Amino acid sequence: MTDAPHWPELPYDAWKDTCETLHLWTQVVGKVKLELSPFLNELWNVGFRLTARGMTTGLIPCRGAVFEVQFDFIDHNLAVLTDDGRMKSIPLMPRSVADFYAEFMAVLRSLGIDIEITTQSVEMPTSVDLSQDRDHASYDREYVNRWWRIMLSTEMVLKHYRSTFRGKSSPVLFYWGSFDLAEARYSGKPAPAISGPRFYRIAEDEENVACGFWPGNSTAGGVDLGEAAFYSYTSPAPPGLAEASIEPKGAAFHSQLGEFILPYRDARAAPSPDDAVLTFFQSAYDAGATLGHWDRSRLERAAPRPFEHPTG
Repeated sequence: MTDAPHWPELPYDAWKDTCETLHLWTQVVGKVKLELSPFLNELWNVGFRLTARGMTTGLIPCRGAVFEVQFDFIDHNLAVLTDDGRMKSIPLMPRSVADFYAEFMAVLRSLGIDIEITTQSVEMPTSVDLSQDRDHASYDREYVNRWWRIMLSTEMVLKHYRSTFRGKSSPVLFYWGSFDLAEARYSGKPAPAISGPRFYRIAEDEENVACGFWPGNSTAGGVDLGEAAFYSYTSPAPPGLAEASIEPKGAAFHSQLGEFILPYRDARAAPSPDDAVLTFFQSAYDAGATLGHWDRSRLERAAPRPFEHPTG
């Protein structure tokens, strides 16, 4: 098993309460971005991007000016920066979602950013009022840092995986609704209309193969995997996908989720976790694109160079 710091242990039971609290905090910040950012296809405008210290909303327009919200998972602060040089921050520490909401919104107002958001949480089996929730109040700095470092390593793999595809593909984004890091490839064909929430209908309006990293918490589908995992799904799922042969060892189709899963513990135990994760993403894409009759000769190209993790 690798001892590399970029693939640390992440036992779900050890940080479950922190994971749930942080999920709701990111929804508070994400809803501000959703309210103010112009629409981008597949709702790419709502996602956060990882940084060398945490993650960021990127630039958010507001009344002719711009601001940015940054999560720092090294010193554990949340900062709001404006284009006129002002910055205010709040510590990331054990506190209720309601208290986080109140302080964050107060910081925005103090910077002249007066915004209202819908306060009901989304994409979770049980919705809570973000402005009132006092049941979630955990924050373990060590496990938050581990989770973020795993996402950094996953992004490095996803960037290499993405480099072989010349068709439409998404940026690597963190989605605060489902609380996962994701990337998607598109065949170029529309998908059949589906039912469900508006965000889901928008995100799945084209044939795609999506993949990423998920900490294993409950989502809108009501499935609590109970452990961190890499995932991949094809939408719409072509016939025979569930029976497809997938690599590496440990990867399998999860019938309840309707997608391929590689448990994080299995990837971490591989001689090269980087190669195991890349193999999983590529193997699941191969199955979905082949069974879905994608025009792969038009959409793909050879990898530009061998993959090496930047941290060794």
